[in-house]
Amino acid sequence: MDQRATTLPMPPGWPARIRAADAGELTPPVPKPSATVVLLRDTGAGAGPEAYLLRRRTSMAFAAGMYAYPGGGVDRRDAEAELGWAGPGPHAWAERLGVDAATAQAVVCAAVRETFEEAGVLLAGPDAHSVAAPRDWSAERAALEAHELSFADFLREHGLLLRSDLLAGWARWITPAFEERRYDTWFFVAALPPGQDAAREVGEADRVAWLSPAEAVHGYEEGRFGMLPPTVTVLRELLPVRSAAEALGAAAERSLEPVLGRAEVRGERLTVRWPGYDELTIDGTFPEERVG
Repeated sequence: MDQRATTLPMPPGWPARIRAADAGELTPPVPKPSATVVLLRDTGAGAGPEAYLLRRRTSMAFAAGMYAYPGGGVDRRDAEAELGWAGPGPHAWAERLGVDAATAQAVVCAAVRETFEEAGVLLAGPDAHSVAAPRDWSAERAALEAHELSFADFLREHGLLLRSDLLAGWARWITPAFEERRYDTWFFVAALPPGQDAAREVGEADRVAWLSPAEAVHGYEEGRFGMLPPTVTVLRELLPVRSAAEALGAAAERSLEPVLGRAEVRGERLTVRWPGYDELTIDGTFPEERVG
């Protein structure tokens, strides 16, 4: 199926919220800063890398049943000044991400912390040139997820440095204003560190899978893999990449200007567009409803 030849279905609940926002009856929630990481592993033989995807449980409040990358919201403690760090510092990341240094530190820390919490992959090591040796971190991951432990304290307790050089910024997407839950999300790419493996079971997911971008996009276009617009767009952008290292190199040339979907109301016709991404357009005729 050619996604550029059609428009996508309108998610349930969107028409009523779009109309309410257009009428000024809906106050858009402030987007919560968050980070997500596209973990990539090389498959060899020039076949290109695979991406680690989680299918979120249907009980989740946001993106239920959708395939996504490890990620989540910024913890205010992620901005702690006393943080073990190796690689480009917060000021360098601030310039790359287009934010202040404290916010940049929090976003990068959230990316590494959430990758550890959800995927069990630790982008940190005892020095600037290595990563932590594999071991059972389940207790520490649970404590981090329960907010019983800050990531800065975790690093200090184990003599580890956050390896910011293992991340590369890929994109920034902001949830449309009419959505009930909104996130300002930075997408990073990272290679799976040697000797580490990603979790096969994740609390917030009922399935995990390593898929090539082509497999994942094909499954999405066939309706087998549900994905939000940013998720499938990043996979499409990774289609020409032949290795994880190539993806990190390509990331340096990418713009991190935020992508924000906008809705248009013309009588019963509703259209949602993401500038520069025509293939994501949602368009159709919907009878007027009230917000429940």
